[in-house]
Amino acid sequence: MASEILALARPEVPPLPVYNAGLSSAAVRARYGVDRIARLGSNENPYGPSPRVAEALAGLAQQVHWYSDADSQALREALARRSGATPAQIVVGNGSESILHMLCLALLSPGERVLTQRPAFGLHEIYPRMMGAEVELLDLTPALGFDVDAWCAALARGPKIAMLANPSNPVGCLFDTAAFARLLDATPAGTLLVVDEAYVEYARLTPGFPDALPMLRDWGGAWIVLRTFSKAWGLAGLRVGYGIACDAALVQLLDRVRTPFGVNIAAQLAARAALEDEAHMRQSVARTVVQRDGMLQAIEALGLRVAPSATNFLFVDLGRPNGPVNEALLAAGVIVKPWKEPGFTQFLRITVGTDEDNARCLQALRAALAA
Repeated sequence: MASEILALARPEVPPLPVYNAGLSSAAVRARYGVDRIARLGSNENPYGPSPRVAEALAGLAQQVHWYSDADSQALREALARRSGATPAQIVVGNGSESILHMLCLALLSPGERVLTQRPAFGLHEIYPRMMGAEVELLDLTPALGFDVDAWCAALARGPKIAMLANPSNPVGCLFDTAAFARLLDATPAGTLLVVDEAYVEYARLTPGFPDALPMLRDWGGAWIVLRTFSKAWGLAGLRVGYGIACDAALVQLLDRVRTPFGVNIAAQLAARAALEDEAHMRQSVARTVVQRDGMLQAIEALGLRVAPSATNFLFVDLGRPNGPVNEALLAAGVIVKPWKEPGFTQFLRITVGTDEDNARCLQALRAALAA
């Protein structure tokens, strides 16, 4: 039966990797018999959302028999006010990855070319390949930064879509304002620039991080900026992300391929409530950035190389295969993300958590390295 099922598949689908979402806390507890879990594998905000979110969701049980607003109109209007866009330029999705999915469904045909980074957020590569597109992967510099010259040369060759995560996931490096301006100059008409700013709230605290929206508006090409409520805003479990597009025409194309009612009632209510308490978000971000810098110094003191980061995580070069170290961390109740992409299987991506979880991670990492 399996062979008969496989024969039904489009040829692009069977070779696709399954997205690596990592282990759940429940799975680690069951497998390793540990009670206390440090969740440092998925770049979540350990401080959670604003208290206003709980207030907004208090009466949710009285609404769950209704469909959500398929257009997320109130949320789009709130996001438009914050971004200087019109509501017609805003698209909302079940996490920003659903908007990546929409873009690939709406725009890519077999054989067309997509440009992105290696290592990349997995769906920047998986979704284009799902559509039969060719994916060009650009390498990092030896210092684990973006190779701006290579990006400019590749952009000049005119890919259909360029997936540009700024800052990078999983590495944490960024294109600064000067580099971003060079990328815009190198991008020809006919290329859609997808700027994935999932970590923008953290990156804004890094000197030199570009204010992308006004630069893109002045540039005049085709673009969309993707952002999410899953990280700094603390709503990962509700799945809500959004895009700000250069023109309403792009959003109208995405509307034709998106899932109806894809953003549920809870997600829409929570996102609107979170936006009303930006101070809470900024406080948790500032605290995380301080802890990140302390973690970086502590990990480097263990003799390990750490990529520069403008995010809420660190990309750590163990100098050895990451599997045994990751296994030791799991046995100690610490979940991180071992990178599995060829050429990077010596790296761990470690989310910055609470002081207690960070200390536990460092202790377990120190023990694993000494074993």
